[in-house]
Amino acid sequence: MKLKKGYIITGVIALIIVVLGGWLIGTSNGFVRGQQQINQDQGNLEVQLKRRADLTPQLVSTLKGSMKNEQKIFGDIAASRNQYANAKTLQDKNQAVQNMDKQTNVLLNAVQENYPNLASSNQVSELMTQIEGSENRVSQARRTYNQDVTEYNTQISVFPGDLIAHFKGLKPYPTFKADANAQAAPKIDLNTDK
Repeated sequence: MKLKKGYIITGVIALIIVVLGGWLIGTSNGFVRGQQQINQDQGNLEVQLKRRADLTPQLVSTLKGSMKNEQKIFGDIAASRNQYANAKTLQDKNQAVQNMDKQTNVLLNAVQENYPNLASSNQVSELMTQIEGSENRVSQARRTYNQDVTEYNTQISVFPGDLIAHFKGLKPYPTFKADANAQAAPKIDLNTDK
C-alpha cells in the first residue's frame, strides 16, 4: 500500500514537472518567435523606407529642371536623403524619412499649384503615384510592426510570462510614433525674394 502511494505521489510530481516544463519551454519559445517576427517586421519596414527614400530623388530630378523657385525645397530634400543614408537606427531612419516626406509634400503641393502642366505629365504623375504607393506600404509596415511589438510587449509584461521574461532579461521593443509636428500642414512659400 505504501509502495502504491509512493508511485502515485511520484507520478503526480512527475506530471507537474512535465506540465510546468512544457509551459516554460512553450512560453520561452513564444518569446523567441515574437522577437523573430518583430525583426522581420523591422526589416520589411526598412525596405519600404529605403524604397521611398530612393523614389524621392527621382521625382526631384524630374522636376528640378522645370522649376526655378523651389531650389530651397530641393536642397532640403537632399539634406533629408543624406540624413537617411547616415542613420544608424530604425528610429533615426524613420525620422529622416519623415523630414523628407514633409519636404516632398511641400514640393508636390508647389508642383500642383504652380506648375499644373508639369504635374499632369506622365513621368511626374507616375512618380507621384509610386511615392503615394510607397507611403501606403510604409504605413502598413509601421502598423504591422506596432501590432507585433504591442503583442510581444504584452506577453513579456503580464503574469506569469513576465517572470520568464525577467529571468531571460527580455526588454520591450519601442513602437513607432508619429512626429510631434505630423499634425501640422506644411507651409508653402515659393517667394524667393525674401
